[in-house]
Amino acid sequence: MKVDLFDFDLPRECIAEHPANPRDSARMLDLTGGQTHDRIVRELPEILRPGDLLISNDTRVIPARLFGKRGDAGIEVTLHKQEGLAQWRAFAKPAKKLRVGETFKVADDFEAEVMEKKDGGEVLLRFNVAGADLIAALEKYGVMPLPPYIRRDKGGDHQDRSDYQTIFAQHDGAVAAPTAGLHFTPELLAAIDARGIARRTITLHVGAGTFLPVKVDDTEDHKMHAEWGSISPEIASLINETRAKGGRVVAVGTTSLRLLESAAREDGVVEPFENETDIFITPGYKFRAVDMLLTNFHLPRSTLFMLVSAFAGFERMKAAYGHAIENKYRFYSYGDCSLLECASKIEKS
Repeated sequence: MKVDLFDFDLPRECIAEHPANPRDSARMLDLTGGQTHDRIVRELPEILRPGDLLISNDTRVIPARLFGKRGDAGIEVTLHKQEGLAQWRAFAKPAKKLRVGETFKVADDFEAEVMEKKDGGEVLLRFNVAGADLIAALEKYGVMPLPPYIRRDKGGDHQDRSDYQTIFAQHDGAVAAPTAGLHFTPELLAAIDARGIARRTITLHVGAGTFLPVKVDDTEDHKMHAEWGSISPEIASLINETRAKGGRVVAVGTTSLRLLESAAREDGVVEPFENETDIFITPGYKFRAVDMLLTNFHLPRSTLFMLVSAFAGFERMKAAYGHAIENKYRFYSYGDCSLLECASKIEKS
C-alpha cells in the first residue's frame, strides 16, 4: 500500500508533553460496538466483560539516551537493541563523527568502542562494563529516551524517570515505553480484578526503531527493526483457554499485540515464544490472537497507524482520528488512547 494513504495533518497543540494526572483520568475514545463514545480510561472495566483476559507488556525502559564525546566532538546516542552483555546497537547523532575503532566517552568510568557502522546513523557499541554493571551505568549517566516529538532540555526531566514507566514494568531492556500501559493505576487494576477480568503480562523489549519514520513510498519496501519478546507456556495456555471459553483477549498496546500475533498459529492458537520478531502489520492482515486493543494515538505515516488501521478498519480509523483531533484528544506517548475491536472478527460474528 502507498504510505501516503496513512498521512494526516496533526496540530502541534495535540501532542502531549506530559501524561494525565492521575494516569487513569486520560481520555479514551471507545470505538467498540460500532459506536463512537468519548470516555476516560477509568471506565475500561465497565466495557470489558468477566472472562476477558487483559495482556500487558512488562518490559522496563532503561535510560538509553547518552551524551558523550569522541575527542572534542559532542555526540548523542540512543541504544535500541542489545547484542550481548556489553554490546548494543544504537543510533548516533551526528554519526559521521564516529568511526570504527574509536571511543565514545560518556564519563571517566563509562565509555564504548565503535565496533561497526551501518546506514541511517546506526552503530554497534561495546561498552567497558557489562550486564548489571552496564545497566547501573545507564541509570547513572543516561537520560530516558523520550521520543523526539516530546520537547525536553538536553538533560531531560527527572519526572520522566517515573512518568515514562508503566505500572507493569519488571524486565530491563526497552528503550521506548509500551505507552498504552502508562494509563494504568493500582485503583484501575483493582477495579479490573473486581470485575472478573483476568490479567497477565508478556515481555517485548521495545526498540527505538518504533519511532523511525517510514521513508519508502510503499509499505512493501519498509523493513521493521527486530525486537526480542517472550510469552511463557503458562500464559500461552491461559490465552487459548480464555478464547475457548468465549472470553476475549484484550491487548494493552501495539507491542503486546505484535508479540501475540507473532506467537499465534494460523488457527489462532498461541504458542510459547522466546525469540525476536519483526512483524509488520498493514491492512489486509488476518488477526489470529487478539480481539480488542487499547492503544494511544499514533504518528501520521507510522507503522503503528498502519497497524491500528489494519485492526479496526482503515476508514474507521481515519474517521476516529478526525474525531480525536476535532475534540482535542492528546496524541502520542503521553497522550490519550482509544479502545478498538478487531474489524475482521466483528464481521464474522
